[in-house]
Amino acid sequence: MAKLRDDFTDVLLKRKVLSPEQLNEAIALQSSTGIKLQDALDKLNYASPLESMSAMAEHSGLSFVDLSQVEIPKAVTELVPESVARENLVIPLSLEDGTLKLITSQPNNDEMIQKLKFILDKEIQPVLAVQEQIQEAINRSYGQNETESVDSMLVEFTDTAIEFTQIDNATQAAAGEAESDAPVVRLCNLLIQEAVSSRASDIHVEPFVDRVRIRYRIDGVLVERDSAPRRLLSAMLSRLKIMGNIDISEKRRPQDGRIKMTIQGKHYDLRVSMLPSVHGQSAVMRILDRGNIQIGIRDLGFHEEDYTRFQNIIKRPNGIFLVTGPTGSGKTTTLYAALNELNRPDRKIITAEDPVEYYLPGINQVEVRHNIGLDFSRIIRAMLRQAPNIILVGEIRDKETAEIAVQASLTGHLVFSTLHTNDAPSAITRLVDIGVPPFLIASSVIAVMAQRLVRVNCQKCKEPFQPTAGQMKAAGVTEEQAAKANFMKGRGCSHCRQGGYRGRQAIFELMRMTSALRELTFAQAPAQELRRKARDSGMRTLLVDGVSKALKGQTTLEEVLSICHSDALSLV
Repeated sequence: MAKLRDDFTDVLLKRKVLSPEQLNEAIALQSSTGIKLQDALDKLNYASPLESMSAMAEHSGLSFVDLSQVEIPKAVTELVPESVARENLVIPLSLEDGTLKLITSQPNNDEMIQKLKFILDKEIQPVLAVQEQIQEAINRSYGQNETESVDSMLVEFTDTAIEFTQIDNATQAAAGEAESDAPVVRLCNLLIQEAVSSRASDIHVEPFVDRVRIRYRIDGVLVERDSAPRRLLSAMLSRLKIMGNIDISEKRRPQDGRIKMTIQGKHYDLRVSMLPSVHGQSAVMRILDRGNIQIGIRDLGFHEEDYTRFQNIIKRPNGIFLVTGPTGSGKTTTLYAALNELNRPDRKIITAEDPVEYYLPGINQVEVRHNIGLDFSRIIRAMLRQAPNIILVGEIRDKETAEIAVQASLTGHLVFSTLHTNDAPSAITRLVDIGVPPFLIASSVIAVMAQRLVRVNCQKCKEPFQPTAGQMKAAGVTEEQAAKANFMKGRGCSHCRQGGYRGRQAIFELMRMTSALRELTFAQAPAQELRRKARDSGMRTLLVDGVSKALKGQTTLEEVLSICHSDALSLV
């Protein structure tokens, strides 16, 4: 029996959600990374946030509520002002006999409860819920506060004739530091907060003749916000440059920077890119949530066979493992999940990235710096002298980088890298095109995995749905499969912003290099022949993997067919 800790884990042990060994592993992860114990349990897939919070409630003698199953009446919501709810991350549940049941995620914060008693002038009974659910409930009940603020600010700027002409450096510096409540400063902060609340992956600020278009990419699809007046462009760009440590006087060349922000208690990195266009500089901010890279391999969405194969591949002592796909297809997340799995004290891992997007504890990360000649090939040569076990090369772009990566794999290193190709077999022909000799490719590459991201049906509003005959035919769904299928589609609700989809999941095409494929590679066979042989060896194509997820109701055939290239249909 595990020693009692007098906290919520005692309840999890009693409920047999956790074993003592799993608890010890989570405590070790907590001490090494500094995250909360409940987050460590969630990361290790030992206890979900709902299970941990339910255990906290029982341990503290409080009630617990799953907010995904509860609708809070508007009359109750109005008992707590929106500013109080957002500042303290609380939301009312009900009012009974003069006592307000208030939902919070902090079981022992007596100071906050006393403060809210005074502010609201009511007796308060805390009820526990998961923090993310509370945040979503606040946004549902009060509306997206940031959205309303951005809208009202844009209306204010449009209606008034305030001139934001070229601002001198001193004024810009003051706007960045002293006058944190200046209108443009507030607008830029609110744009970023709204994008984060909307789960956007990037923010686009694009200048045109008469307006500044602002768009967010949510689940891979661009969503347009209200446009800002054209005269705001210079001030907005100057503010973003100050936040990203970028030279504000340079307007003719592309520029890059990085913004660090804390929003609702979570740390975010924003990668800023400035590009000169005909009507002024265009800015794109890529939002990097550090929580995204804590994903486990099991959560990536592999089919059971592919999961076993993937696990076997990354545990190999040497060779090259390539992940292919277009920009934004989740390649980095997949490789980081593999590195997290392999990151142990007895292994040395070094990465060469352009740029380093996420910082991984326990891994040596090196950033490419072209201005001083520090490119991929030079970093790999240097890192081999550091005696690593595992190497991650951000991208193989040229012959020199490819050849050094191959030599590293042949001298006993496991090398991970990415390539931009449409499918897995094309990666072999791409390496030949770059200039790598086929016999080196055949002896070094152990597997290639192509991947894409498809949008997932909204869990709140998905319902049975029958795809069209054309979609079924294009996807190659047989009558037997259709009879057993559980096709679903979201009808659209406030949870998914009326889109029917919320979140994304990867579909995979994992090609292991068999002896037959090595022979074809050595003979410089075309990609079609490699693909045919790989399928005979058990490779599931992107389309087949996507269709299997649609048959289970996770996504739709329409979404899968929009992601998988039509050329692949004839080969399925």
